[in-house]
Amino acid sequence: MLIDLHTHTSYGHGSSTVFEMFKAGRKIGLDVHGFSEHSPRPLGYDYTNEYREHLNKHYRQYLNEVEDIKQKHTESKILLALELDWLEDELGFMQECAEKYPFDYIIAGIHFLKKWGFDDQAAHWNSLLKQEKHKFYSAYYKTMIKMAETKLFHIVAHPDLIKIFSNDTFGEWIKNNKNLAEDALLACKENNMCMEISSAGLRKPCAEIYPCRTLMEIAKDIEIPVTFASDGHCVNTIGQNLPQLHAYAKEYGFTEQNYFENKIRRSAAL
Repeated sequence: MLIDLHTHTSYGHGSSTVFEMFKAGRKIGLDVHGFSEHSPRPLGYDYTNEYREHLNKHYRQYLNEVEDIKQKHTESKILLALELDWLEDELGFMQECAEKYPFDYIIAGIHFLKKWGFDDQAAHWNSLLKQEKHKFYSAYYKTMIKMAETKLFHIVAHPDLIKIFSNDTFGEWIKNNKNLAEDALLACKENNMCMEISSAGLRKPCAEIYPCRTLMEIAKDIEIPVTFASDGHCVNTIGQNLPQLHAYAKEYGFTEQNYFENKIRRSAAL
């Protein structure tokens, strides 16, 4: 089965409409297509090119369009999900977002450390000393543990996104800090979450799959269930490199992929 649980649209910061993404998914043979647009965010959690107002303005329309496709195209399994930004100091806001609509599943997107969107600009990382980068890597996995313990989420997205602009330094750090990363992934597993394997990193400055091989070794050892995703934002990236992701997972002994329907986890053979 071809399953892509993490996709975006032009209602967020993507460039293709809901229907265009649906058609593109059908064209490449997706068996399960999860629409997982970003959640709204409170003021103060900002990107340089901020799309918050555009998303807020059109969010209801986005939900209606996904629901319309689900009703009209029952031959496809279309899922409605949410990539909910994990904001450590905004638990009430996150709970409201997660419970407001009947999502099939909630993806945890860790993009912020406090109010810093660490995946916003390479320039932010280029000016940091190695020790400062190490501090942020540790903060990322510590906050992942807190995220999992809320039990709000079903999937942890791109579980080493923190490497996006400093992959070489991160590679050195993770080899010496496997225990912290393992604690984070264990917290996810113990709270009934899956780990996402994503091709998005291949399109980013880190130029490798999320997660890296060290995290894949940990995932294999703790037997956390996995999902697959393109994190596609346009018709050219939906479902991208799924066969490569499957092969990558099989290297580590994974034989199943997972998806959620009405918050119930289902499995399919790889």
